[in-house]
Amino acid sequence: MSINKQRVVILGGTSGIGLAVATAALAEGAEVVVASRSQARVDEALATLGSGAEGQVIDTVSEGAIRDFFEHVLPFDHLVYTAGEALQLLTLDADLSTLRTFFEVRYWGALAAVKYGHSRIRAGGSIVLTSGTAAARPMGAGWVAASSICAAMEGMTRATAIELKPLRVNSVAPGVVRTPLWSGMTEADQQSLFAYEAVRLPVGHAGDPAEIAAAYLYLMGQTYVTGQVLHVDGGGLLA
Repeated sequence: MSINKQRVVILGGTSGIGLAVATAALAEGAEVVVASRSQARVDEALATLGSGAEGQVIDTVSEGAIRDFFEHVLPFDHLVYTAGEALQLLTLDADLSTLRTFFEVRYWGALAAVKYGHSRIRAGGSIVLTSGTAAARPMGAGWVAASSICAAMEGMTRATAIELKPLRVNSVAPGVVRTPLWSGMTEADQQSLFAYEAVRLPVGHAGDPAEIAAAYLYLMGQTYVTGQVLHVDGGGLLA
């Protein structure tokens, strides 16, 4: 099914994978609303996206802010949640309050978006969330937070697909993708990671945001899929 002339709301749509989803949706003839916590990022994204895009500032760690956002947004067809802060590797030695902060945006923010946003979605629409391959395969020590969040997102995907039926709810689980997710690492460490992935992965390269965005558009348009996690990882779970 085409998403031409449909309306897509993307929380986290001002950078990385979210911005790539917005770009791809516009190319398919959709209208997009991108939202993030930074006015500067919203302005920069709108300048990149051009006509057909709207932007909003929303604090995704605030349930009230998310509720207010959806109370005022026009009815739409698809909700995409890609919001997240730069990844940090944290072992069990980390303070639990630090570990909890990563759940605020990536899990609780997503759950609030589903809670308050689903009633604004028109018939035939969908929700596409974001998990990651770390749910099934942590990459080593320090992945306890990321792996736990991804696993929680996959459980939420299946549960809400049942609770909100016939509204479709799915998730995309990317592998290592060249996005600002890795900005907490030095440039040299990022390039080392991407070079390692190019050797390790069967496809021979780390992911590009546009490649991942195609999976989100597929799940928006595919009307016979719900409660599923689509891995787009270059074969990472096999390597």
